[in-house]
Amino acid sequence: MTRRIQFGVFFQGVNFGTIWSHDESGSQYDFESFRRIAQTAERGLFSAFFLGEGLRLREHFGRVHELDIAGRPDAQTQLAALAAVTERIGLVATQNTTYNDPYDLARRLSSLDLLSEGRAGWNVVTTDNAWTGENFRRGGYLDHADRYRRAAQVVAAAQRLWDADAGTPVTVDGDLVSLSGPAPLPASPQGRPVLFQAGDSDEGREFAASTADVIFSAHPGLDDAASFAADVRGRLARHGRRRDALKFFPGQQFILAPTDAEAEEKAEWVTHAQVSPQTALRYLEPIWGRDLSDHDPDGPLPRFDPTVAEVDGRRGSAFQGRRAKETADEWRGLADAEGLSIREFVIRHSGRRTIVGGFGTVADLLVRYVDAGAVDGFNVSPYLVPSGLDDIVDGLVPELQERGVYPDAYPGTTLRENLGLPTLSSAASAASAA
Repeated sequence: MTRRIQFGVFFQGVNFGTIWSHDESGSQYDFESFRRIAQTAERGLFSAFFLGEGLRLREHFGRVHELDIAGRPDAQTQLAALAAVTERIGLVATQNTTYNDPYDLARRLSSLDLLSEGRAGWNVVTTDNAWTGENFRRGGYLDHADRYRRAAQVVAAAQRLWDADAGTPVTVDGDLVSLSGPAPLPASPQGRPVLFQAGDSDEGREFAASTADVIFSAHPGLDDAASFAADVRGRLARHGRRRDALKFFPGQQFILAPTDAEAEEKAEWVTHAQVSPQTALRYLEPIWGRDLSDHDPDGPLPRFDPTVAEVDGRRGSAFQGRRAKETADEWRGLADAEGLSIREFVIRHSGRRTIVGGFGTVADLLVRYVDAGAVDGFNVSPYLVPSGLDDIVDGLVPELQERGVYPDAYPGTTLRENLGLPTLSSAASAASAA
């Protein structure tokens, strides 16, 4: 079969890659933003629409971090609404194994799968920080060493429930997960929801190799993506899985225009819109542990040392656990070596995974990805919502179709079919249930 490239869209939650201050930006609360971007993606034959979701609003010095999205409607509720206004695109939500009970979670996911006629997916994540755990008073948070053990048990319990006939008694008796009750719903046309995963640690890669159908990664460069895929594919056999059982979708941002020169000009605007002067200062503040609004964002990084020893997780995993003095010394060294201001450093250091170019140039590059077998697709993070996919759908997709590396129609009706995943056989289902 001719190798193809696919796209998914990642409608992010908290982040400063999305330019919310632009006149074209929609609201993160308004259903119209979600509807338009999902329908644009479906018009462009994207495989999946993916909603990230956190379980606590990020904070900055004890206040909600207003430069990020300060919350939005529940992801599965949004996807249920989108199921009614789309026909083929997959509907994927982050759902946390640390703070969800497997029976209830399995029922909600299979409900979406049935209502969408086989288009549901689950991005399996874990959480181990006490800050998020404060929202869940039944026992705080999970030890880091146990987060993937619980995740494996939650996923296995959900699969047992999905693979059993509705009403069949299911019992699970693990040290971190236990349940006893009838399977709540019949199977959807695709059998059960597609499992996505994004762990990059050795533990995360092993979990993906044993469990996931699709892995999101932070390895978008051609050589890096090929190396990552080879490593994870090499782990599949010991879990009794075929090499084509796992699809690779690195995260990527595209900045496109009719010509390379126009795309480069647009990229300059995008990066400076993403990292405003205020955003640049706020990026440094968790490390230095104090307000830096008295600093010039176009001046050098602070010369004084941080007032904190280690950074907590209130601003997200990118900051969590960092040794402040070591990080500050490292950042100052990098900025001084290249003569970068605060804002220039933050633009460089937090740079998005971005492909910039004219439609034809980028299409030629993606053909190289296809030929190398480095990825199965890209999980696209648009820098504008809801209009950020228009250039891809209207400009890049036709170029890829001309080169024969992008589909001209959805190959099936379910997410599993459209991703090209192996069909769930009764033998596979029986093995999972066992």
